[in-house]
Amino acid sequence: MRSNNRPFNQQRPVSIERGIQPQADGSILIKIGNTHVICGVSVEDKVPPFLKGSGQGWITAEYGILPCATDSRYRRETKGQSGRTMEIQRLIGRSLRMMVDLKSIGERTLRVDCDVLNADGGTRTASITGGSIAVADAFKKMVASGRMETVPEIMPVVAISTGIVNGEPLLDLDYPEDSAADTDANFVMAGNGKWIEIQSTAEEAMFDDESFLAMMSFARKGCRELLELW
Repeated sequence: MRSNNRPFNQQRPVSIERGIQPQADGSILIKIGNTHVICGVSVEDKVPPFLKGSGQGWITAEYGILPCATDSRYRRETKGQSGRTMEIQRLIGRSLRMMVDLKSIGERTLRVDCDVLNADGGTRTASITGGSIAVADAFKKMVASGRMETVPEIMPVVAISTGIVNGEPLLDLDYPEDSAADTDANFVMAGNGKWIEIQSTAEEAMFDDESFLAMMSFARKGCRELLELW
């Protein structure tokens, strides 16, 4: 039986709190079960050198886990980021850049900081979901303050984890489930129902088409529920 007696295709309780960092251009505290992540957005009126003069903006992300977010103290990455951290923040950045036509936001950079306050599985997917809402709020705040004329057309983006544990497909794995998974996967979906990215890995055992399709079906259900946050 899963924690809280959850059915296999049910995700954990989800909540968001807006404006958690008043000085940010947009900020969200997202809670998915016991995974809690602050997503804050800072807007700069410049772009990376490779985009200078292009008229195109940029969205990028940084991700980190606070020391007491895990069972044993998570060491600060003071001597450089781990490969895992870099991979996660690149995933977040790629996903959030699907939200808007970057040419519509001018030469601006939106930096999305995702800081994990408490980790219990699904931190990267929570960061994507929370980060996308924070980005949308940042655009609205810029228009309200006169920094932009209009809010660009925004495509909602959400993400959720799935996996195969003891031969059963599960939606939204917590840490004990994730650590015991034969297969785990992360699905990123746009508001139009199309997939942005799918990461699926055999951790302990290979998976077949039937298992993959079951995970994808669960992920679509979970992502549609997350879109209700918008």
